[in-house]
Amino acid sequence: MTHFATSYIGLPWVAGGQGPDEFDCWGLVRFIEEHHYGLDIPAVNISPDNLRAVITEFTSNPIFKDFSEVKTPKDGDIVLMRQAKYPVHAGIWLDVDGGGVLHCVREGGVIFQNQISLNLAGWFIDGFYRAIK
Repeated sequence: MTHFATSYIGLPWVAGGQGPDEFDCWGLVRFIEEHHYGLDIPAVNISPDNLRAVITEFTSNPIFKDFSEVKTPKDGDIVLMRQAKYPVHAGIWLDVDGGGVLHCVREGGVIFQNQISLNLAGWFIDGFYRAIK
């Protein structure tokens, strides 16, 4: 059986992309959470090119009060990632092929990577977050 994620692999990264044919990282998270997990997550209206604003959103936006950090991810949890000290990127944890992150990156579009592949690409998991239902 084919996993739903395969239909997204390779779709392009576009600033402000909210789907269904193009995404930025948060647009992909919102689209997947709504269409595959039934969660309505608000938009974060910032430019992905404004790194300071991205960091501020991930650390202080009140929409994140509806999520709790968990140690061990489950299918559909949101993954915040960093390349340096602060989280600046998001994806969705999928329990497929040993587990990994479906996310949308500027140069590659939508990709799926396990944790080793993420680290080799310069991404480090900052935390896993589950919606409080």
